[in-house]
Amino acid sequence: MSTGSEPLAGFAVGVTAARRHEELATLLERRGARVVLAPAIRLVPLDDDAELLAATRACAAGPLDHVVVTTGIGFRTWLETADGHGLRDALVDRLAGTEIVARGPKARGAVRSAGLREAWSPESEGCAEVTRHLLGRDIAGARIAVQLYGERQPELTGALRAAGAEVIEIPVYRWSRAEDPTPLRRLVGQAVTGTVDAITFTSAPAVEATLAVAAADGLEDALLEAMRGHLVAACVGPVTARTLTGRGVPTVQPERARLGALVRALVTGLPVRRSRRLSVRGWSLELRGHAVVLDGQLRPIAPAPMAIRRARSAAAA
Repeated sequence: MSTGSEPLAGFAVGVTAARRHEELATLLERRGARVVLAPAIRLVPLDDDAELLAATRACAAGPLDHVVVTTGIGFRTWLETADGHGLRDALVDRLAGTEIVARGPKARGAVRSAGLREAWSPESEGCAEVTRHLLGRDIAGARIAVQLYGERQPELTGALRAAGAEVIEIPVYRWSRAEDPTPLRRLVGQAVTGTVDAITFTSAPAVEATLAVAAADGLEDALLEAMRGHLVAACVGPVTARTLTGRGVPTVQPERARLGALVRALVTGLPVRRSRRLSVRGWSLELRGHAVVLDGQLRPIAPAPMAIRRARSAAAA
C-alpha cells in the first residue's frame, strides 16, 4: 500500500496533449497521480508542401527584414522541408541577416540549434506582444516572414499588412481534432462528475477541442462550472489559458512554459483545491481526490463514498 508521500498520490489528472503526452504522463505518475490519457488534438502534416516550398523560395529569393518564429517544431519542420529541396543553406543564410523574433523558449531553442540568434522574444509568449513589438517599428515596406502554427494568425498577419508590410506566411503543419474522440468524451464526463481532479492543457487548440467535445455532448457549461469549482485546469502558459480565462475559469500556470514546470505548478496548486485535512477520533485524515490518507497510508475510496465524505467534511467546515 502506498504511503501517500507522493504529492499527487490519490489524485486523477487528465492529459489532453497530442505531442509529448507520454513524457507528461510519466512526470505526473512519478509524483503519484493516476493519469487519464485523452488526446484532444493531433498534429497533421500538410497534404502538399507546395505552399511551404513557394514561401521558402520567396524568403530565400529576396531580402527579409523580420522573421517571426512561433514554435520550435514548426521552425525545425520548415528547415527540414527546405533541406529536402536543397534550400536549407540558402534559407539559413537569409535568416542570419534578418531580425528574428522568437515567440517563446521552444522557438528560441530551435532558432539557436540552427546556428542562428533571435533579436527579441516576448515575456508573455503571446502573439499580441509580438504584434505590438513589430508595430512599434517602421515596418512600412518591410518584408516579414511569419511561421504559422497549426492555423492562420490573422490578428498578427493582418495587423502587419495594415501597417504596410509585405507578409510571407509559412505554413508547416495544422491541428486537427483527435481521430477518436471517445477518450476525450470520457474524460469530460469524469471531470463533470468529479472523478477526475485536474485536466492539463499544453496548447490553445487542445482547450478549444475539449470545449467543443463537451458542447457536442451538452456538457460545455457543466465542464466550465466544474473548472470554476472542484476541477483544476492546468495550462502550460497564458496563451493556452486565454480561452478559459475569458470564460471566468481560474487556471494553474507555471512561470515558464515547460512540462516539468507545469507538473510542479500542479503539485502546488492541486492539493489546495482538492484536499482537506481532518482529525477524527485521534486519527489524522486527509481527503485527496479519489483516496484518503489515514495516518500516512493511502487508501483508495470509490467515487460515491468519497462524495459523501467530502459533503460531510464541507458541511462540518
